[in-house]
Amino acid sequence: MDGVIESNPAIEGEDFSRVALAPAAGELLAKLWARNGPLMFHQSGGCCDGSSPMCFEAGEFKTGDADILLGRFALPDGEGAVLGELDFWMSKEQFAYWKHTKLTIDVVDGRGSGFSLEAPEGKRFLIRSEIIEFPAG
Repeated sequence: MDGVIESNPAIEGEDFSRVALAPAAGELLAKLWARNGPLMFHQSGGCCDGSSPMCFEAGEFKTGDADILLGRFALPDGEGAVLGELDFWMSKEQFAYWKHTKLTIDVVDGRGSGFSLEAPEGKRFLIRSEIIEFPAG
């Protein structure tokens, strides 16, 4: 994977990506997908591990009315094919604080939550954010 992977917009009326994957995150996700099958992310509020994006097998984390789908990735396998779609969910409460930001999921060395699928790899996902400048109009 040469560059950042942008998500497809998922919020009604929006035509821009709110979430991206850094190359290292895309590579780790392809490895996790090969081992676990389809995946998803959920970003909740809170402290400690609750403020990190959590990677689960698709459907393992039950989303509902308190969550919003921010983006859907066509996850590449590194060979030019697509493994499948990976959804990025966030709690609506957290989105209220972060609605003016573009999020990039990255990965660093270290242990995150034992519940997130990357933990056994000695890695953890994290969010890098930047302010979105909305077009006038």
